Amino acid sequence: MESELEILHKKLPSVGQKVRSKKYGTLWRVMEKREAWQNTGEVPESRMLPAIYLSYWRVKEGVLPGVGKMMGYLYTLHDNTFEANWEIVK
Repeated sequence: MESELEILHKKLPSVGQKVRSKKYGTLWRVMEKREAWQNTGEVPESRMLPAIYLSYWRVKEGVLPGVGKMMGYLYTLHDNTFEANWEIVK
């Protein structure tokens, strides 16, 4: 049986792939992909969920990779925020 992180990896792009923001139509390149932990914030005890961290660099013509706007997000198995906000560019 596959682990939760292995399943999550299949839904997300790989380093070097481009994605498009569904809201703004801007192009971004995945610069980093790593395993991480996300705090659920549940009280009284904090619970941690396995997650994948993706960092993105905004693709602009004439600008070298890694120069310019960058951002990153954590994705857990049970959220659909990647699918809701991004599409992988083939």
